[in-house]
Amino acid sequence: MELSPKVSKLLDEIVQLNMLEVKELSSGLKDRLGLADLPSMPMGGMMAMPAAPAKAADAPAAAPKVEEKTSFTVRLTGFDAAKKIGIIKEIRTLTGLGLKEAKALVDSAPVVVKENLTKDDAAALQEKLTAAGATSELE
Repeated sequence: MELSPKVSKLLDEIVQLNMLEVKELSSGLKDRLGLADLPSMPMGGMMAMPAAPAKAADAPAAAPKVEEKTSFTVRLTGFDAAKKIGIIKEIRTLTGLGLKEAKALVDSAPVVVKENLTKDDAAALQEKLTAAGATSELE
């Protein structure tokens, strides 16, 4: 699909936003357009369509394929209040956010810290957050 120059420029600017700015943009668009909160979309960005029911004759022959997940998201789910400063410092180190943005990210838990990571990178990030006193989960 060919994008107009205006849309392409806007898309380039949006891609450069950090997670907090994206959340702020999303809220602003919902308010301005009068949209209600909708369920989150899957990581692929497309809504899953329900599969067509399998015919009885096809059921035994169709073996479900198990796809191994290759892209992971680390979500900060909570933290020990006594270790909040250390967690903010760790978030700054891991994400490159400034102090204000990192504090806002920690304060808004549960929140996505990083997306589209390999399994090893996501596990390492989760270990670092746990060592700092945070609780996190892989998605």
